[in-house]
Amino acid sequence: MVKILAFSGSARKDSFNQKLVTLAAKGAEKAGGEVTVVNLADYPMPIFDQDFEAEQGMPETAKAFKKLLIEHDGFLIASPEYNSAFTPLLKNVLDWASRKEGDEQPLAAYRGKCAAIMSASPGALGGLRGLVFLRMLLANIGVVVLPGQYALTHASQAFSVNDQLSDEQINTTVLNLGAELVKYSSKLKAE
Repeated sequence: MVKILAFSGSARKDSFNQKLVTLAAKGAEKAGGEVTVVNLADYPMPIFDQDFEAEQGMPETAKAFKKLLIEHDGFLIASPEYNSAFTPLLKNVLDWASRKEGDEQPLAAYRGKCAAIMSASPGALGGLRGLVFLRMLLANIGVVVLPGQYALTHASQAFSVNDQLSDEQINTTVLNLGAELVKYSSKLKAE
């Protein structure tokens, strides 16, 4: 069975991006994936600093998050856009998890994995500009990023009371993104 880790680059309460990635996770589950949804607020860690790492080692929360990445075959990632890029929170956790420990292979948390990316924003572009940089970073560390992605515009008005998307067509698009990740991760895992 394909294991999918779903998380967002936001630690805000009632985050649009956490809601969006949780919805995509339901699509992955319906497609047969075993999905773990986490919130990065549960993994606080200092800003990556190589001197800190040399003196104190990798923080326990960074080790725990990295372990989750290693244990999963694919990632569903949603991120807000901050000044035309993805969030510093997301960059920091990805940086910590990229660090090699002991005799493990370089970038063990990323190489051979697939990701589906998405964003949500109250604005008219839906966080689309940040996905460009997220796609580039993930590809550079060995993650196969699916060509399809989704940017939810006007997110403050898009969700219904039960955290589903009010527009059924958009709801289906996001569910399908999760399903596509399971499909591609299965193929990659089989190789």
